[in-house]
Amino acid sequence: MPTESTLLITPEFSRTDSSQYSSTIEINTKPNNKPSNHSEKHLLNTQVLRDAIIGLADGLTVPFALAAGLVNLGDSKIVIIAGFAELIAGSISMGLGGYLATESEVEHYDAEKEREQYEVLEYPEAEEQEIVTIFEPYGVTKDDLKYVLDKLKKNPIAYVDFMMKFELNMERPDSSKAWISAATIGISYFVGGIIPLLPYLFFDSTYDGLFVSSILTLFTLFIFGIFRAHFIGLKGVLKSALHTMMIGSIAAGASYFIVKLVGA
Repeated sequence: MPTESTLLITPEFSRTDSSQYSSTIEINTKPNNKPSNHSEKHLLNTQVLRDAIIGLADGLTVPFALAAGLVNLGDSKIVIIAGFAELIAGSISMGLGGYLATESEVEHYDAEKEREQYEVLEYPEAEEQEIVTIFEPYGVTKDDLKYVLDKLKKNPIAYVDFMMKFELNMERPDSSKAWISAATIGISYFVGGIIPLLPYLFFDSTYDGLFVSSILTLFTLFIFGIFRAHFIGLKGVLKSALHTMMIGSIAAGASYFIVKLVGA
């Protein structure tokens, strides 16, 4: 039966010479427990997922807070009309915001790339030093990079792309996805916003509607927080769920008491 062992790793680590080990990093391993096939599993973290989270989070919070504030007026018809008016306007506004954000990212990338092209042509020594600076923290010297530098100098397009990615940490967004981003955010906002407004359609009393809406929305925010934590890779799932609920509660409470004070 395999037993746990301790492996000590140093920069001089060798698989065949254990005399070079020193106590720098300690890793607990289990012998003979290594899978035969290695496959990398990465967390789902796409642009569409990010947009959906933004839309749902705002959709669940803003109409909920607005309706909670209007409850003090005592007219469920006003709550419903104003709530759905905000929901439609908010969906359009959020969608356009997503579109403009993507377009702005593309324009910013293109502007930075144009500047980088100029620097590669006019200040080659400075750009070369920047590459050396990028690799220095990993123990790679200028002499080690000589072959890479020579290859990049012969290919200016690849040189600029390299600098954009590794110096500026930038990748060009897909401009064709601007409308996808807009639709994802807008639809997600609308879907999220319907949930807190539905109860008001079935109750004449605005306070009864608020009570049911609060329970339904907070429960949905809790579930949304769990899924959000799962999909973006957060370890504190419960913390994420409670945090999401807290944000919605604060927004609704603030709206409710502000309208109440103004109405008084």
